[in-house]
Amino acid sequence: MEQQRAILQADEYHVLDTIQQRVLWLSTWMIHHANAIRPNPDDLKVGGHQASSASMVTILTALYFHYLNAEDQVSVKPHASPAYHAIQYLLGNLDKSYLPTLRAYKGLQAYPSRTKDPDPVDFSTGSVGLGAVAPAFAAVAQRYAQKHFQNVTPQRFVAIIGDAELDEGSIWEAIIDETIQGAGNVLLIVDLNRQSLDRIVSGVHTTQIKQLFAAAGWQTLEAKYGRQLQKVFAQPGGEALRQRIDEMSNEEYQSLLRRPGADIRVRLTHPTGLNGPENPEIAKALNDTPDENLHGLLANLGGHDLNTLLQAFEQADQCQDAPTVLFAYTIKGWGLPFAGDSMNHSMHLSSEQVRQFQEDLGIASGQEWEAFAPQTAEGRWCRQRSELLRRDQLQAAPLITPDAIPTSLDLSFPGKTSTQEALGRVLPQLVGLAGVGERIVTTAPDVAISTHLSAWVNKTGVFSPTQHPDYQEDMQRALRWQPNPSGQHIELGISEMNLFMLLGQLGLSYEHSGQLLFPIGTVYDPFVCRGLDALIYGLYNHSKMIFAGTPAGVSLSSEGGAHQSTVTASLGIELPELHYYEPAFACEVEWILLAALRECCDRSEGRSTYLRLSTKKIEQKLLEPALARLGKETLRQQVLDGGYRLLEGHELVPDAQDNEMVQVIATGAMVPEALLAAQRLAREGIAANVIHLTSPKRVFSMLTALRNAQRRGQPAPTETAHLHTLFPKAERHIPLITIQDASAHSLAFISSIYGTPCIPLGVDEFGQSGSLNDLYQQVGISVEDIVAASYAALELD
Repeated sequence: MEQQRAILQADEYHVLDTIQQRVLWLSTWMIHHANAIRPNPDDLKVGGHQASSASMVTILTALYFHYLNAEDQVSVKPHASPAYHAIQYLLGNLDKSYLPTLRAYKGLQAYPSRTKDPDPVDFSTGSVGLGAVAPAFAAVAQRYAQKHFQNVTPQRFVAIIGDAELDEGSIWEAIIDETIQGAGNVLLIVDLNRQSLDRIVSGVHTTQIKQLFAAAGWQTLEAKYGRQLQKVFAQPGGEALRQRIDEMSNEEYQSLLRRPGADIRVRLTHPTGLNGPENPEIAKALNDTPDENLHGLLANLGGHDLNTLLQAFEQADQCQDAPTVLFAYTIKGWGLPFAGDSMNHSMHLSSEQVRQFQEDLGIASGQEWEAFAPQTAEGRWCRQRSELLRRDQLQAAPLITPDAIPTSLDLSFPGKTSTQEALGRVLPQLVGLAGVGERIVTTAPDVAISTHLSAWVNKTGVFSPTQHPDYQEDMQRALRWQPNPSGQHIELGISEMNLFMLLGQLGLSYEHSGQLLFPIGTVYDPFVCRGLDALIYGLYNHSKMIFAGTPAGVSLSSEGGAHQSTVTASLGIELPELHYYEPAFACEVEWILLAALRECCDRSEGRSTYLRLSTKKIEQKLLEPALARLGKETLRQQVLDGGYRLLEGHELVPDAQDNEMVQVIATGAMVPEALLAAQRLAREGIAANVIHLTSPKRVFSMLTALRNAQRRGQPAPTETAHLHTLFPKAERHIPLITIQDASAHSLAFISSIYGTPCIPLGVDEFGQSGSLNDLYQQVGISVEDIVAASYAALELD
């Protein structure tokens, strides 16, 4: 058997081995200190994963101390957080004072966080499975930016995950999507320690997973055995030993790691059982290995052999036309007393075990947190790698400033139109915005046409890294669906998880690739919930993206309950780092979309934006009285601030007394019903103000800011002044009726602003097919329901 060349020479290997032993110690000590030494006034488990972190030490050492360049970006397995922070400390990217703060307030986070950790983190992990696919979609965004703007900063995207994470469906949704195919700068490293949280993973399962990756077009590699084992395999009888270990179940292998050398020899050489015959070939292969060395030999897996790993990384780089997955075989708890224990996932070393481990490594008492002395070979290696990995020399393209985006386009719209149609009309007009239009990229999970992106696609084209032949060039067609490198729409398969993962990474294109993009996605609103994990991941990472959930609510009527969303409005209010709007009129869509683009320009304080849209056609002239009363600019600003007074009740009932007034608060599609109800109430002498909340989230945020200021004894924030505009002091006792094509509770918070009685109306049951009127009456949001609620509210008052 031919030996592979060693990438590291003996002296280099010794240096890196010393470094990885220090990484192992620091990560183990970090967790021990957090759980057993640091004061714990809460008397709650701090946690940390010494075993899971240990299995990753060699992989991370090989990456950061040899393989990676400054241009590379890495997603680190969640449970390897302590090892990652130890490496950043040794590289000089983390102050020593942070090492004792693992899982402490404003200290090192439980899992790598690009927004909350003090050291540089490329991708947050911890939402299981997403750390595997985020770099792949970041590579898609990078490839898009490169095709359109040439100059991009990153080169390779590396994701490291535990083998148990491969049970996550989000991974398989991603790897089969054609947008990732051909991304030769993606390397997924699987820490194959064959253990999940509660069990040992079977070898059959691992084989199936490898086949699935290969079938999806990924280059599939293994780092299974280290150089010591490979050397024994090359000796007489070695093939029999290899076959014995290859065919061994994971359960048997794990059990052998817990046995003394003599017992290992007997069990290896008696493959059919202790009472069966000895295999002379296996015995011959092990003849030169003393019992005391058998444990180390058996544990010499590829994921703990630096040269084997580096050889595999080199092989991955040679494939330029497909992403690569590398299965690196490791031992959970490598180097620690409970290595290979099937229940070691949450185990921690005892204080005595830690003291013995410290003694074995030769670390003096009081020197537990120390890095390498600068004059040592290890200190020099760390310093050289730190210089090589510095990113301050990478040049990003200039940012687009918000003033490049106008506040209005002054577009004209049909007299009766829906907000979904308005989005389809506004988008194509953005192409001409200098410096902005060419940076807008849209995406959809196979719903581009049904969410009104056809005009945009016709104008900008569909993106593909390569030019596709046009087999319909001589045929008349309504839609030009011709994939090419200059296209600005990325069409995904039917996977909302992929949609939000791609949107999130497009929304981080400036941070990852050095080119600002304006990503806009469309999705059927009820299916926002399908991609919620990925959406939260993007928001947590401060991605700047825009998405339209459309169509929303039971206003979708004939499509039935499976397509009618109810909880998404609540999500829009609840999710951090997100502006949520529910417009009713076309011009509102225009203003909101332009404001959302400006948010994307602000990389520090800007937020993502969610537009909850409808297919319900609304008479645009219903806005005219408010437009005439407020003026265009004031109305536009109030739309963005969260709402405006659409109808003043005294205009219909001038002589109404306080006990003859109600506030009807509506969002989006329910505005026409609110106005009709106000007219009916006026005929009975009741004056109903109609307030259109374009963004319940903005109003809720004002309320939160006001309460926080009061709690701290501070003046009310400037932005909360808009609450006084919506609810003048003289009217704060007037009862409220909230109405939304979504769960009723999503607007119930309005009553808490000034402690006013409120009756919330909404959709609190699953819908069905039918006409608008039938469904509105069924769920209790019809005009009649608003009128009845108004009478009831007056009685409450």
